Amino acid sequence: MLNMKKLFFIALLPPQTIQDSIMEIKQHCADVYESKAALKSPPHITLQSPFKWEVDAVPILEESLKSFAQTRKPVSITLQGFGAFKPRVIYVNVLKTPELIAIQQDLMAYLEDSLGIVDERSKNRSFSPHVTIAFRDLKRQNFRKAWTEFENQPLDFEFMASHLTLLLHDGRRWNVNVEFPFLTG
Repeated sequence: MLNMKKLFFIALLPPQTIQDSIMEIKQHCADVYESKAALKSPPHITLQSPFKWEVDAVPILEESLKSFAQTRKPVSITLQGFGAFKPRVIYVNVLKTPELIAIQQDLMAYLEDSLGIVDERSKNRSFSPHVTIAFRDLKRQNFRKAWTEFENQPLDFEFMASHLTLLLHDGRRWNVNVEFPFLTG
């Protein structure tokens, strides 16, 4: 098992009740528009794109994320309506607040400085927070039909993101690995 690496990413997850509502929407996309890929992860806002990390060094990664989270306050998140990255992705829109932008930028800088984790693509494009409901396997003709359904559909959720979540890919799907609480009080 020398140098075995696993795939991880870091995200903010909504409370379970909101996750359940969004999972119903993802399931609808799978049933009606044949887009099942989004079902392979819990509803989330990606802060750090997937990266490979040595299994033996996971405690270092976890300790580092714990330290980062303990310096941050919970972040207010508003999910409002739907958006799209045409012609393949439909998502729940996340309001791009200064607090959300700051935590994402700070986390990326922290991971690069402390652990050497860098996602060049993310560094060269602006942060577009979203919660994916259909992507990758959504065919163009189904995208058009789905987007007609979701484009003007109302959706409103607000919550306080109280922790960072490290997700691990098991070869088939993404699972919550560890949660790191933000500073409270």
